[in-house]
Amino acid sequence: MDTYYFDNAATTKVKKEVLQEMLPYYSEKYGNPSAVYAIAREAKKDIEKSREKVANLIGCDKKEIYFTASGSEADNTAIKSIAYKNRFKGNHIITSKIEHHAILESCEFLEKQGFEITYLNVDKNGFINLNELRNSIREETILISIMFANNEIGTIEPIEDIAQIAKEKNIIFHTDAVQAVGNVNIDVKSMGIDMLSLSGHKIYGPKGIGALYVKNGIEFDKFINGGHQERNKRAGTENTAGIIGLGKASELAKESLNEHIKKVKELRDYYVEQVNNKIPNIRINGALNARLPGNSNISFEGVNGNDLLLELDNVGICASSGSACNSEETAPSHVLSAIGLDSKTAKSALRVTFGEFNTKYEVDYLLENLEKAVKKLRNL
Repeated sequence: MDTYYFDNAATTKVKKEVLQEMLPYYSEKYGNPSAVYAIAREAKKDIEKSREKVANLIGCDKKEIYFTASGSEADNTAIKSIAYKNRFKGNHIITSKIEHHAILESCEFLEKQGFEITYLNVDKNGFINLNELRNSIREETILISIMFANNEIGTIEPIEDIAQIAKEKNIIFHTDAVQAVGNVNIDVKSMGIDMLSLSGHKIYGPKGIGALYVKNGIEFDKFINGGHQERNKRAGTENTAGIIGLGKASELAKESLNEHIKKVKELRDYYVEQVNNKIPNIRINGALNARLPGNSNISFEGVNGNDLLLELDNVGICASSGSACNSEETAPSHVLSAIGLDSKTAKSALRVTFGEFNTKYEVDYLLENLEKAVKKLRNL
């Protein structure tokens, strides 16, 4: 059976160009970058080239990029390292109720150590209220962390406005941009972003590699102890092949960004229009305009989302009911609950996320089988 993949927010297929660039670092250029001999020096030099490619994607200097093992590690590092570094200045952090669990659980961890966290509400489309943000700032506030775009409903937050508010109060602003990088034009300097997390496997690169941007001048504690890699901020032998893959994926993402955005948005808009026309009693979750171009999240009245996923899986279709990181949870999505959905409506949601390898033919196949599956489940 053929596979029809519509879960690009969970992960993406590694591009052939990316894989080809990675392969030599498993067999020929395998030297430890911290060693002094030729193959090690070559690996070290190529890591720095990749660092520059990642920096170019988001508009920063390569010395402001720190490689991590994932977007989740980048998020953990941003939250905890800033908290520990600034704990004598203040103990208050502001975030939102719809963040990825890498942010939320890091904040819960810090709460147990005496830090105070404000979790901002969001409206029915997933936007934070800027006035609530302003009113939540205290003298002890040391960090604001608001995601760039939500992984479930695709809503893009007013990042530049948030950054400006943080700057006015001299507060560090971090954004989890794991979903946004490669899907939105991002320039951290012009946007006023101080720290940003990203991940390789969301932009057609390998899993197990991410990066954290930290603006020059911002001090943060070392998060993993041991060696002196990553300018003495993250110990551990570098994942050279992964870093090379992230660099190539970043380079390709920058080159094709506008074309990519146009393609996935057209597929998404066609899908949503056809679902609206063919299937009654639905609810589109998230913003209609300020939204990731390939994201769709729709609740189907009278249908259980997990049952719907199984029906689609039976015909080779991959989609999701929420974040892949929480696929085994039985509780309704914290994001859908935060935008005001009741448990039943939240559990009837289907997230479909489009990517570069999808075609209109595949979308038509999805629509045909989705209509059948919803009808079958509603009749049951």
